[in-house]
Amino acid sequence: MLALLCTGQGAQHPRMFNLTKGLPEAQPIFEAAAPLLGADPRAFVERPDADLHANRTGQILCCTAALAAWKIIERLKLSRMIVAGYSIGDLAAWGCAGRLDPAAILRLAATRAEAMDAASGEGYALAGIRGLTLDLVTKLAERHGCHLAIRNGPDSAVTGGLRTALKALCTEAAASGAQRAIVLPVHTPSHTPLLAAASRSFAQALAQEKLRRPPPGAPRLIQGIDGTTVFDPATGLDKLARQISETIDWAACLQACREFGATSTLELGPGHSLATMARDALPGTRVHALEDFRSIEGVTAWIER
Repeated sequence: MLALLCTGQGAQHPRMFNLTKGLPEAQPIFEAAAPLLGADPRAFVERPDADLHANRTGQILCCTAALAAWKIIERLKLSRMIVAGYSIGDLAAWGCAGRLDPAAILRLAATRAEAMDAASGEGYALAGIRGLTLDLVTKLAERHGCHLAIRNGPDSAVTGGLRTALKALCTEAAASGAQRAIVLPVHTPSHTPLLAAASRSFAQALAQEKLRRPPPGAPRLIQGIDGTTVFDPATGLDKLARQISETIDWAACLQACREFGATSTLELGPGHSLATMARDALPGTRVHALEDFRSIEGVTAWIER
């Protein structure tokens, strides 16, 4: 059984579409993304002046990458799959699961980012901390006026708040024995109560979309906020909006993949961050990122093997 992981922001790079840029099935996805970016995404990422990490740009690019990669998997017509997404990847997962049209996913990615930018003030960021218990990270975050944003594992988390407060938090975390405590190069306190207004705005946008009936063989859709399976669309969309301003439990998503019986796990990209976490959380499971492969034939051969 194959588990698919849709990546969040942070790993966008100029070669992120090298594997999928010539895939015929992915052409409509690139065409749908072009008006939102002002250029074909395949050309956009290679421009020397392109800011690949701006919030709106990054969210569109990550969804484009996941949806294009999904087209490689879709044509294999596998019988059992599960899909989960990290942060903005949660939205992309709805497209891979056939619940929303790819063009709607990309349009919603832009809307989501715009709502987050409007709700976020100046001076905010996220920080990654590894090597401390979640209880201790939560206490340290509260002490510095910050919030737990993401549970990655029993000793790995992301916190959000004012950049100055996060720097002090990281200093104290390092003194407490953290293996890693750094402020991340982002400017939005995602998955914290600071973005409550963005959740409300995005919920209104989601309510305007027409959901699709998943086709036969579509992957089981796992909710990024808590690792539960989406059965009721209304509840699922509510959680999709709420995760912008509430802590997401990625560890629970990986646990869901394990409990569903995943034997192979593929991160759709860009990057390798989710594959790295999956190797720790899913021992005995074959794990790769799409970007580990040099060709589409290599990806399909690995999956079919």
